[in-house]
Amino acid sequence: MQRLIKNISLIWNRFKKSNEDFWLEIEEQLILNDIGVKTAAFIIEEVKNHCRKENINDLEQIKLLLKKYILEILNDGAAAGSAKASALPDYNLSNSIPSVWMLVGVNGVGKTSTVAKLASFFQNAGKNVLLAAADTFRAAAYEQLDHFAEQLDLPIVHHQRGSDPGAVVYDSIEKAVARKIDIVLIDTAGRMHTAYNLMEELKKIKKVINKKIGRDPDEILMVIDATTGQNAKHQAAIFNEAVGLSGIILTKTDGTSKGGIVLTVKNELKIPVKFLTFGEKIENLEVFNAEKFTDLLFS
Repeated sequence: MQRLIKNISLIWNRFKKSNEDFWLEIEEQLILNDIGVKTAAFIIEEVKNHCRKENINDLEQIKLLLKKYILEILNDGAAAGSAKASALPDYNLSNSIPSVWMLVGVNGVGKTSTVAKLASFFQNAGKNVLLAAADTFRAAAYEQLDHFAEQLDLPIVHHQRGSDPGAVVYDSIEKAVARKIDIVLIDTAGRMHTAYNLMEELKKIKKVINKKIGRDPDEILMVIDATTGQNAKHQAAIFNEAVGLSGIILTKTDGTSKGGIVLTVKNELKIPVKFLTFGEKIENLEVFNAEKFTDLLFS
């Protein structure tokens, strides 16, 4: 998000008060930093209308209003510091164990390593975790997850390459019930969102989970690479239509990532971001904090 901070600061330094050029440049920077055209236009229009009604022309006040409307998008319309904003759930765990989480996404977004980071996160919170290697499509996929399971000293269920992913999930839940495991984390095969057969496979896995635990997965989280840009919104829309996403995990938010895609996904698809990853280490995962994220944009 460094580019957005830098460029907005430059705009603030060049203008003494708001005018049409000022608004156009702010909107352009939002778009260049992966906030979609529709969402960027919505934010600018909301802020401009507020400024007209209240006769606001001070740039520092405008900056606060930008933060306000960005935060309200991320907080489902709740104002910063309100009871509703504070009550927004971070993630879903069932009262009836095991909780079952299913991670989906396209190839190369860091899905398997994100499963490991989530496992470490819950381990540190005192939860028992089981890993399900339901990516039976990619060569050496379960070996990668097996390496993480060994590193974290966690149980893992996997079958041979090319076997039925639904069978892996079925056996994983059976084992979790028998061992009174708190959380099952399911790693699914990375797939292009346009691959019909693979998307149907995800639907089948979801049905297997529902049949075994009597409910849908407690979380169906799509892993999105923060450097992907606007294509991520299209991908999320198709995965959401197929299986119903409960949230996003945004990976690679360090380095050159812009981060604005989270606003687009939340505003246009109504899918919240629940976790961020920000490095290679297994502990580099945190629960998404809307206020912290918004503050970073304008620090």
